Amino acid sequence: MTRPSDTHRHGQRPLSIVRDSRRRGQGESLEPHRHGAIEPAPQADPAVGEADVLRTQLSKRTAELQRVTSEYDHYRMRVSRDRRAVGETAVANVLAGLLPVLDAIDQARKQGEVTGGFQRVVEVLEAELAALGLRSFGTPGDPFDPALHEAVSCTRSDRVERPTCTAILRPGYRVGDRFLRPAQAEVTEPPARM
Repeated sequence: MTRPSDTHRHGQRPLSIVRDSRRRGQGESLEPHRHGAIEPAPQADPAVGEADVLRTQLSKRTAELQRVTSEYDHYRMRVSRDRRAVGETAVANVLAGLLPVLDAIDQARKQGEVTGGFQRVVEVLEAELAALGLRSFGTPGDPFDPALHEAVSCTRSDRVERPTCTAILRPGYRVGDRFLRPAQAEVTEPPARM
C-alpha cells in the first residue's frame, strides 16, 4: 500500500512493497542458493552405495576447483602483462618528452659546448636514460630503411649499390621494440638504370 505522500515525490516513482508469504520450516529456504555452496547429498539409491555418491561429488568439486584455479592463474598472468604494458607505455611517454633535450645536447656537443661540469651532467643523464632502455639508432653507412629512417634529401651516386644513409641529421630513438621516432638522414642511392 502506498501513501499519497510517497507518490511522485521529487519526480520519483511510488514505493512498492513486496511480501514473501513463505514460512520457515515448511521445506523452503528463504536464502537463494549460492554458487559453490555444498548441496545436500542426493537420496541414496539402494543400488548405489553412499561411497559412490561421495566419489561423484568429490570428482565434481575437484573439477570445479581445478577450473577456478586455472581461471585465477590466467587472470594473474593477464594482470601482470597489463601492468608491464602500462609501465612500458609510461616510460616511453616520458622518454619521448626528453628527446628535444637530447637534441639540444647533440647540438651543443657539435659546437664544442659540452665541457666541464656540464659534460658530467650529460654523461649521467645519458646513462640513466640508457638504464631505462632508451637506445639511439642511425649511423652513416646504414642501409636506408623507410621504417627506421626519414629521408630529408636524396642524391644519386655510383659509389653505392643500394639506398644508403650517408649522413644522420638527427638520431632515431627506441625503447625496447617501440620506436619513439625515426632517424633523419641524407640518403644516397645508385643511379637510375635505363
